[in-house]
Amino acid sequence: MRILNLNIMNLINEGGPFFMVSLLILLLISIFFLIKSFKDNSEKNTKLLKAISLFALVFGFFGFMLGLVNALDAIESLNGSVNPSILSGGFKRSILPPLLGTLTFLVGRLGVIVLLWIKK
Repeated sequence: MRILNLNIMNLINEGGPFFMVSLLILLLISIFFLIKSFKDNSEKNTKLLKAISLFALVFGFFGFMLGLVNALDAIESLNGSVNPSILSGGFKRSILPPLLGTLTFLVGRLGVIVLLWIKK
């Protein structure tokens, strides 16, 4: 369990704490509204779940764009001598926020599908 904890914290730090922590909070909020929607299957909860999950997806891709720009700036400053580990590290850092944003989106949308299925 301790190893899993360290890996999750590593991924959060590698993906940029601002984006990763924000997306983790959005994931928890999505799960909260999903659980709340199972108790009270209202249109308001479903709309909030849809909006939060879509925002998380777009926010994750915004983090990707900023991470990619930072990685390309670092490559540009090296004047042509690019170390593959620097290149892969920059791409890894930029790809983690959209990964978590996509996970949040999928959890939210799967929850909406289940709620609609239960409602009908």
